[in-house]
Amino acid sequence: MAAIGTTRIEDRVWIVTGASSGIGKATATGLARLGGTVVLACRDQGRGEAAQREVVEQSKNPHVTLMLVDLASQASIIAFADQFTKDYGRLDALVNNAGVYTNERRTTVDGLEEQFAVNYLSGFLLSHLLLDLLIASAPSRIVNVSSSAHKGASIHFEDLQGETKYRGPRAYGQSKLAQVLFTAEFARRLAGTGVTVNACHPGVIKTNLGGTASAIFRFVRMFFKSPAKGAETPVFLVASPSVSTLTGQYFADRRVKPPSRAAQDPYTARRLYDVSVKLAGLGTD
Repeated sequence: MAAIGTTRIEDRVWIVTGASSGIGKATATGLARLGGTVVLACRDQGRGEAAQREVVEQSKNPHVTLMLVDLASQASIIAFADQFTKDYGRLDALVNNAGVYTNERRTTVDGLEEQFAVNYLSGFLLSHLLLDLLIASAPSRIVNVSSSAHKGASIHFEDLQGETKYRGPRAYGQSKLAQVLFTAEFARRLAGTGVTVNACHPGVIKTNLGGTASAIFRFVRMFFKSPAKGAETPVFLVASPSVSTLTGQYFADRRVKPPSRAAQDPYTARRLYDVSVKLAGLGTD
């Protein structure tokens, strides 16, 4: 599968967040095999360095770098984006993959509910901070790794941070629905820029995400897909020429699939976008 555009493959630069394990590491490996430079955006230095060594070994691509970022901290995200912009002259794709799951409500240093902040708002903020670079590097792509867990979920504007009512699955589903809504709205806003935005469901994957889940879930997880299989659709959305002009879509198994009805509501998407701009500290415009 060849990469899109006229830029030489060896000159391409890709970011994958949450790349120290699971789908993120597998996605980084798949992209590294294509060539170019892959930047692993990870929170923990030790795990990040271990992932970097593994990706280089498996892909035979020495151009795999590690940059640290705590996606639960907006200050850390801003610092990451500033440093990346200084270090790299282009960005061909941003894969917003990082995710967390917790049964108990936890808040970030910014006072936001953790799943909403890490799974959704971090990618929202990072996409905006790197947007100038993405536009300058166009054609370029943003890929939001969501989940079928968005189906059946709602955006609880009256209790967005789960302060009144919190359940882990409810918060997780909301964060994944938010990703799909953001994908459609951001794609609409970026029309004509050469930057595409798509979301995907990687499949039910055997990862560390459900580490706090029940023993029954952990048993069932043994029969889930491998991270390598889960990475196929994100890698496809980053690099395949066949989707070079598609934007604002939701994919599963490398095909466009209809998301939930709630995910197709333009009013909700625009309302969430406006709220997110403020929560991400991007101002009101």
